[in-house]
Amino acid sequence: MSKSRKTRKPGKPSAVKGATSKAEDVVRCATERKGRRSNGRSRKSRPINLGLQGGGAHGAFSWGVLDRILEDGRLEIEGISGTSAGAMNAVVLADALYDGGADEARQRLYNFWRTVSTESMKSPIQRSALDIFFQNWNLDHNPAFIFYDLMTRLVSPYDFNPLNIDPLRAILDKEVDFDRVHGCDKIKIFVSATNVHTGRARVFSGKDVSSDAVIASACLPFIFQAVEIENTPYWDGGYMGNPVLHPFIDECFSPDVLLVQINPVRREGTPTSAREIMNRVNEISFNGSLLKELRMVEFVNKCLRRGDLKGQPFREIFLHRIDGGSGLEALSPSSKVNAEWLFLTHLRDLGRAAAKKWLKDHFDDVGVNSTILVEPYFHVDDEAANIVERPDPES
Repeated sequence: MSKSRKTRKPGKPSAVKGATSKAEDVVRCATERKGRRSNGRSRKSRPINLGLQGGGAHGAFSWGVLDRILEDGRLEIEGISGTSAGAMNAVVLADALYDGGADEARQRLYNFWRTVSTESMKSPIQRSALDIFFQNWNLDHNPAFIFYDLMTRLVSPYDFNPLNIDPLRAILDKEVDFDRVHGCDKIKIFVSATNVHTGRARVFSGKDVSSDAVIASACLPFIFQAVEIENTPYWDGGYMGNPVLHPFIDECFSPDVLLVQINPVRREGTPTSAREIMNRVNEISFNGSLLKELRMVEFVNKCLRRGDLKGQPFREIFLHRIDGGSGLEALSPSSKVNAEWLFLTHLRDLGRAAAKKWLKDHFDDVGVNSTILVEPYFHVDDEAANIVERPDPES
């Protein structure tokens, strides 16, 4: 590389808190937030880590979240753990930040998704005139999509795609310079893929983050042949981490993790058609590993608050979440292959709106406390089977 890399000196991890009761925690958080609002510190930049889920075209929602965070400028992204489309957003951002700032990053993300849309126009899988008229983003009744969906369930990709053609690889080669990604010292990138042989997640970081690693992270085994890296086959990272969170604990200093969730945990109604059943199975499996990691983080946090881990090298991790709410939940999984520009910008705008609201409601919580409660998902099946937002102590 022609430019020398600067050594970045991260701040120290936040100190472990002593044991307190839940009531004391609420009072402490409320008092600290009031103090920050009164002394103006809330306007300063604060470090945070981002977890970006995969989800095909729905990754444009994460693009919108990143776009609003970069525009706002109050959060300093220390690390990104991404899977599939989340990994693509991450490497585009790192490439742009190599020698550019927030404006350059926003433009590069725009260019990447614009290229995705342009290339998708070559596909026969497009919305019909009737779908466009009724503003239906789904492709459930599109003949080309129905045939494509059927083929992926009946025929191996080694048979119907023997040349292993993947349009995403050409897009990555055009839009991302991985030498610049490796040379970027402003952000840490973690890309996860699933080892086909062991069934375990591999996290690619540093110079291991390559075009192959990103493509492997997005390799759905019913559609694409496994990606070989160092003689080992890999499938989509979503099976074992969507996204993985432990790199933030092991390699980052910020205690805050903001999950950008585009795959719903809960859906009303029982799926009955073969496609609906398969789609729901995929959603459950792609969220399963994430929920386990969230539960483990919450368990350690509770031990720290009780004082059970005094003297141990653990620190409290503050969990946050931005999701698409009803805007994404209303979409059929078939819309994940809809890369029409109008749809991508619609998702981007949903992401920007969600990030704007989160920044307004929870920026003062960054570095202080979590804004989601994980426990209700594991203990209340019917009433609160979700990762729910923590109520504001001041309300």
